[in-house]
Amino acid sequence: MIFYKIEAERIGNEEESRGSTRQEQRSLAVDLAEKSESLFQKREQRDLVFTVAIRERRAIFGVIAKSGEPVETIFAEYRKLLPFAIGEPSIEEITFSSLTTLLSGADQNDYIRDDDKVLEAFEIDALNIRYTKIDFGEGLLSADMTVEEACRVSDALLFNDSFVPEIRRIYAGGGKQNVQGHPVHYLLQTDDREIRKTVYRTLLSALYSVGRIKNRRYCFVNFDDERSLHARSLDALYNSSENGAVVIRYRGDDGDGGKYAKHGADMIAALCEIAKRYRNKVLTVFCFPSGCRRTKEEFLLHWDSASFVELREDVVFGERAEAYLKSKARKQKIRTDRKLLPLPDPDKGYTANDLNRLFDEWYDKKLRSSVYPQYKETVSAKVQVKEDAPKGSAYEQLQELIGLTEAKKVIEQALNYHKAQRLFADRGMTVDNPSMHMVFTGNPGTAKTTVARLFAQIMKENGLLAKGDLFEVGRADLVGKYVGHTAPLVQQAFKRAKGSVLFIDEAYSLVDDRDGLYGDEAINTIVQEMENHREDTIVIFAGYPDKMEGFLRKNPGLRSRIAFHIPFEDYNTEELCAIAGLIAGGKKLTLSESAVEKLRNIFEEARCESDFGNGRFARNLIEKAKMAQANRLIAMDLEAVNDQDLLTICAEDIEPPVKQQEKRTKIGF
Repeated sequence: MIFYKIEAERIGNEEESRGSTRQEQRSLAVDLAEKSESLFQKREQRDLVFTVAIRERRAIFGVIAKSGEPVETIFAEYRKLLPFAIGEPSIEEITFSSLTTLLSGADQNDYIRDDDKVLEAFEIDALNIRYTKIDFGEGLLSADMTVEEACRVSDALLFNDSFVPEIRRIYAGGGKQNVQGHPVHYLLQTDDREIRKTVYRTLLSALYSVGRIKNRRYCFVNFDDERSLHARSLDALYNSSENGAVVIRYRGDDGDGGKYAKHGADMIAALCEIAKRYRNKVLTVFCFPSGCRRTKEEFLLHWDSASFVELREDVVFGERAEAYLKSKARKQKIRTDRKLLPLPDPDKGYTANDLNRLFDEWYDKKLRSSVYPQYKETVSAKVQVKEDAPKGSAYEQLQELIGLTEAKKVIEQALNYHKAQRLFADRGMTVDNPSMHMVFTGNPGTAKTTVARLFAQIMKENGLLAKGDLFEVGRADLVGKYVGHTAPLVQQAFKRAKGSVLFIDEAYSLVDDRDGLYGDEAINTIVQEMENHREDTIVIFAGYPDKMEGFLRKNPGLRSRIAFHIPFEDYNTEELCAIAGLIAGGKKLTLSESAVEKLRNIFEEARCESDFGNGRFARNLIEKAKMAQANRLIAMDLEAVNDQDLLTICAEDIEPPVKQQEKRTKIGF
């Protein structure tokens, strides 16, 4: 539906315009309210015209149009019912917020009986600011846009590769005036909010210009995995946007979701259900941050036959990246210098968001050093944060882990090195371009994955990674089944892990002891992507020590790109006892002295086994001990069981693992 405000000059002598008495004004209001109601019923409750105010020389009206007929036709019917003459009306499309203001004024002046009842009649009362339970806003598109104007916008934003072809398709097909429906909806991915807004406004303006959408008004909804989306309010929003567009702006971080994962999935399902129901009446543009794979896939899983056009930022290199930065400098009317151009890495690909960040950092320094040199000695807020910020909770968790002395030492060195490089760069010094890629070598159960996850969080908490998530992948995620499939898989993995840590477990499985096959393509592509993403992605290879050495020899460039090698030694007996105590403590249990002694003996023997599981072995022992304790207590006289019994694991609860004996084939019976 579309909302309008209409103003017109009253025609007649001055005395008629003023109205003689309050009673006559009251009678006029009642008469106009009845005429609005009559026309509403005549038009099958799909269009409403109402008077808002009558002044000496002007009259103001409001229109809610749902039938799809031109507003001029709808208002012409109401105009014939007016007891006074008006001049040529001025018609303006307005937002829902402005409509509620008009309705409130009409209610106060008695030109309608109840503004809330009007919204209820159109089933949009749940959008009223007094009742709505969703975070939504509105915008109005500007005048019609030509294909050339739209293409210029996309070029300025570095959105040419995906956006320009769609713009040309829009203008090539035009709008089918008698057919309601949308052949496609849209997925827009970018991290820059201003770029996102400009892209979807340009897209909607193009669709409006050719008649694919009829409303200049569009709505946008913000949500993340923690904030609820009230179904009734969302349905009302879509209902109010018929013949128009709704922009869904996801603001989550696309991590594993933690305790909000199910909640977020339920909201996505509810949102998609409503969007699907209106898909031929309302165009939907879904907006996601770059690399937001999990949530985007969750959205798409709920759509059956509908098609989506994906709009992504271009990745530009060399001269095109330089031209973009120069154009930004020209707009600021400031000359560039060698600190901005040429780019630090001419072979690296950049998005507009990346280049905007580079330009902003350079421009801030330019202002302090050249335009206002009296501030040359001051440092940026980012540098101040890096110098003063605490290590963060993840660093504390790492220090609390049992053992891992060498791992903690190397990670401390890596963290300090990376922070130092950033600090030097912010102060205009020449620095190395830090590579933080690592190799974790150790047997199973030595906490390699746990340390990798904490390391990612440490980097985020100290401002050295944008997101700080851990993306764990293996051979199946990186090596394709057919020729040409492997490189795209690797590139997608790096794209998902941008701003985070890519953890490749059992990395040697990529080559699988075979030369010249798809695994070699995977390693070659990994090496290339490691270099391309050295500033925003950290790769950690993990696996057994001897096999990892062979893996590193597979590609000459691989070893040189790995800055840190971290060994994870097997835990000794005392460390394993301490780990068992921590695991038990996490379950609110304590180990008796005899239980600890029994564990010590078990660990001493188990450490001689080739398939010893380290920390996992300790965890499994405690899990089994907890079940054995429960069985022991149930067999006791329950009245004699005290709180200490419930909280203590005794030696008899500790069961040594059963050794697997070699099976021998028996002949006969």
